[in-house]
Amino acid sequence: MTRRSLRFRLLLAATLSIGLALLAAGVGLTALFERHVERRVAAQLDNTLGLILGHVETASDGRIRFDLPLADPRFQTPLSGLYWQLQDEVRPTLLRSRSLWDAVLDLPADVLPDGTLHRHVLAGPAGQALMVLERAVIYRAGSEDRRLRVAVGLDRREIVQARVAFAADMLPYLVLLGTVLVLAAWVQVRIGLAPLDAVRLGVRAIRAAEIRRLPADYPDEVRPLAEEVNTLLDAQDQAIERARAWTADLAHGLKTLLVVLAADAERLRAAGHLELAEDLDSLAQTMRRRVDRELIRARVRARSGALVAGGPGAGPGANVDPGPESARSRGPVAVGADLAVTLGRVIRALERTPKGSLLDWELDCPAAAPVTMPPEDLTELLGNVLENACNWAAGRVGIRVVSGTGARVLVRIEDDGPGVPDEWLKELGSRGLRLDERTQGSGLGLAIAQDICDAYGARIAFGRAALGGFAVSLDLPGVQTVALAQRQPPAAKRRGVR
Repeated sequence: MTRRSLRFRLLLAATLSIGLALLAAGVGLTALFERHVERRVAAQLDNTLGLILGHVETASDGRIRFDLPLADPRFQTPLSGLYWQLQDEVRPTLLRSRSLWDAVLDLPADVLPDGTLHRHVLAGPAGQALMVLERAVIYRAGSEDRRLRVAVGLDRREIVQARVAFAADMLPYLVLLGTVLVLAAWVQVRIGLAPLDAVRLGVRAIRAAEIRRLPADYPDEVRPLAEEVNTLLDAQDQAIERARAWTADLAHGLKTLLVVLAADAERLRAAGHLELAEDLDSLAQTMRRRVDRELIRARVRARSGALVAGGPGAGPGANVDPGPESARSRGPVAVGADLAVTLGRVIRALERTPKGSLLDWELDCPAAAPVTMPPEDLTELLGNVLENACNWAAGRVGIRVVSGTGARVLVRIEDDGPGVPDEWLKELGSRGLRLDERTQGSGLGLAIAQDICDAYGARIAFGRAALGGFAVSLDLPGVQTVALAQRQPPAAKRRGVR
């Protein structure tokens, strides 16, 4: 994942949200715990106030006294953090716990209603901050009413320590909870983005010619995207059909003019202008071959799908037309061509030519060798390469088909002709080089084969043959899940085809 990834952004947002939520929860729980501790401490201090007031006595001299030892030993330990103080406002008297030592709780000079409980935060001995509970009562000693102020205080550091201990105990659980929530968010993001991955895989399947269109069983949020992709593919098919029709019309018009030009050459030849007739005839033939080549290039590029497959030179995912099935069909469909059947058909056609009938054709091909190319374009590719071998072979042409790595099919075509000079072999594989422009009649078929290979993600290479002549190696995209018709040739090898 990168910072531009949608999954990364969602996970980052979820992690930050979970972190902030857990931080707020930790702070809130700690504050609630502190308030709970304070209420508990206040209740204990209030009980101590009641205990002190319940055991106040009057001495013989009329002063109040409190001699009951309290159960908590901290009242007897100097500066222990737990203190009490009793003050008589009528007869100034001040009683205090031993823990106060020589310090006095400086109670605020506020007017307390009788029996009302007040809470203060006061400075205590040794720099302590005390939570003090104070109550004012009227105490009757004989016939005299006394106003007493009783205060009990506790060092707040005990409350703070309890809060810190609670936070320390809670932290591991918050971390564990955060980890679980982040993992849950990762699972949620993965499940939530799965339909987008399905769309991506669907588009890849279209590129690989496994399906025609994206299915419609996506979630409601993703279905409009799939429908737009399918609509775009429909519009592209319509544009391709219009381009094909326009190309066919243009080719028909040009070929008609070429026929007229050839007829004029024949009339000039009949009139005795042989040199001029030969020039016109050569020009017409060159133009016809050029028109044929451009028609083939336009057809294979249109068939490969410039939008879906990435245009000319795309990979093996050509958007070929698998047949008249529904445009919304799903799953693997029968696409591509049977290499063995196509080779047999091309060889039989070349055997009927004067030169091909004199050659020994050797075919070594598996019974099932499907490739991801339309039959007509595969025929065009093999026809050009085999015709080139037929034109230059002395007496034998060998064709061997083997399965390569992955879904690839390797075809090697060799002849026993003169071959191609070594300095031209590298140039034959260069993009854009047309040897027919250097030597008339040479290299046009190989240039067309190069164009077809570029359109379907195939590779073509040239070299010397073991027979001594020229060798062409084709690396074609194979098909692993294609329902081919049961029409494979019965034999894996055939020699001397006639």
